[in-house]
Amino acid sequence: MEFKKTYISDVIVIEPKVHGDSRGYFVETFRADKLEEFLGYKINFCQDNESKSSKGVLRGLHYQLAPFAQTKLVRVIQGKVLDVAVDIRKNSPTFGQYVAVELSAENKKQMLIPRGFAHGFVVLEDDTIFAYKVDNYYSPECDRGISFDDESLNIDWILNKEELKLSDKDTKQPKLNETNDLFEFETNYYF
Repeated sequence: MEFKKTYISDVIVIEPKVHGDSRGYFVETFRADKLEEFLGYKINFCQDNESKSSKGVLRGLHYQLAPFAQTKLVRVIQGKVLDVAVDIRKNSPTFGQYVAVELSAENKKQMLIPRGFAHGFVVLEDDTIFAYKVDNYYSPECDRGISFDDESLNIDWILNKEELKLSDKDTKQPKLNETNDLFEFETNYYF
């Protein structure tokens, strides 16, 4: 596995080694020891989630507040998405900036989104299966979001707005400057 820091160094792209031949392929999709060695801290993933979506579905931008804040390790099993992580840590030098990475069954890339980031993705192919690990359980009381089309974020979702399919919840999320439900940059949310 190769671990690469992105423009926002806390967001990590992971490129696993694929061993393939005429029979198919084998790939390690997760190694706690190697990830923790790279990060310098422990991660205790406690839940795996999976969704299947058609082209144009946009899920996000979501996050959870403490004490149920989550680190996510995301990947695509089938299909392709544009995956986005937005820094929502007040006083961070990259506050309001984002990292966008294409994840696909073909490239097998993964992205680690730490606590303090809003997360979302748009589906670029029909029948896409998206899977992710989290290090904290879902809490409806701590569930929050940011508007996917917040002009201050200026996220290029690749698809035209008319092509996007959103849940009712995701069409009603506040803009980044309309919420006080953010994280402190100095606080260590990793443990």
